[in-house]
Amino acid sequence: MAKILVFKHVAAEPLGTLDPLIRSRGHRIRFVNFSRHPDAEPEVDRYDGLIVLGGPMNVDQQDQYPHLRTELAAIERALKLEKPVLGICLGAQLLAHALGARVYQNPVPEIGWYTLQPTDATAGDPVMAPLQEEHPVFQWHGCTFDLPRGAELLATTEHCRNQAFGYGGNAYGFQFHMEMDEPLIQRWLTLPQYLEELTRSGLQHGPEQIARDTHEHIGQLGALADQIFNRLLDRIGPQKPRVALPSR
Repeated sequence: MAKILVFKHVAAEPLGTLDPLIRSRGHRIRFVNFSRHPDAEPEVDRYDGLIVLGGPMNVDQQDQYPHLRTELAAIERALKLEKPVLGICLGAQLLAHALGARVYQNPVPEIGWYTLQPTDATAGDPVMAPLQEEHPVFQWHGCTFDLPRGAELLATTEHCRNQAFGYGGNAYGFQFHMEMDEPLIQRWLTLPQYLEELTRSGLQHGPEQIARDTHEHIGQLGALADQIFNRLLDRIGPQKPRVALPSR
């Protein structure tokens, strides 16, 4: 049974569809919620994999959020131990930064649904290979990152080139949110902080359009996420065999 360490930053950005998927495989989850316990010092060595979720803070706000330094150190330790690491949104930016890449404001925010495109390396990647053609994904970010040295670019969008990367066969950064379901997106669209960010972005689409797009695309996203997340979780630990019930 694999044990997975999860770094969480705010209540509104949970594991989403990853949570029941991980549990259905028989793995155990240990959350570190830095909004509740900013002084936590998690020990990566005790776990088989690390997942770093999204959040409203930025990598360059380490003075305001000192736990970001703790997370960077933990990511570096996991990489050194060659443990599987998944970074989502802020988590991807932290992973890129831990690998020596620059994190900065993207020229255009991406909030809502965007077309994700595979690269030449995608088909040969053991995790991202299911992304065989353009696919709608959900986004909510204003920052981006340079591709870390030694990493492979695995997905891109029109307005933000570095969307997914793999490093060393075990570490993956996803700028987009594949873990979303429709209720979670609807929740974001009602939170004042998120709505304010959408308004400030200057994008032409509002919450009503994002809600309509979500209803149209969420099924496709869920199907792709299930394939990719299962492949990534296979690197953390095999799925626990189901025990057949005795016949009566």
